[in-house]
Amino acid sequence: MTKEKFPSTQAIRTLKKHGVDFSLCPYKYEEKGGTTMAAKELNVDEHLTVKTLVMEDEKGNPLLILMHGDRKVSTKALARALGVKTVKPCDPQAAHQHTGYFVGGISPFGTRKPIKVYIEASIMDLPKIYINAGKKGLLTEMSPADLVRILNPTPVSVAI
Repeated sequence: MTKEKFPSTQAIRTLKKHGVDFSLCPYKYEEKGGTTMAAKELNVDEHLTVKTLVMEDEKGNPLLILMHGDRKVSTKALARALGVKTVKPCDPQAAHQHTGYFVGGISPFGTRKPIKVYIEASIMDLPKIYINAGKKGLLTEMSPADLVRILNPTPVSVAI
């Protein structure tokens, strides 16, 4: 039996470097399908999928917010939690410049430059998560404890 080859993304290299026990989960990527399509393709609960959203404050400082696939981020609550006036999603070009990844394939691991990471607190209580591995159509299944160990994210409660 031959093993299927996957591209080695910066995210995958980062996970290997940190000795993370993970499984790659490829799926048929659909433009604008988001976590709903990924969860359906992989036959997993969408709540276990974690989206990596690139946002910026009113001064243009980038940040990552990790959110359950079936929830949205309250930008007002996030701005309050960060002590800034406003937070808004980055446009796709800015997101790529900040992370080195394209929208639909953004991973919090191995970003082009260090970016502060925030996480919806309840994600840390999940038994496992499915998060982007740095390429459209490729998630990685892993423990939220490993994510916390590598990224040291700041927990927030901003889901709606």
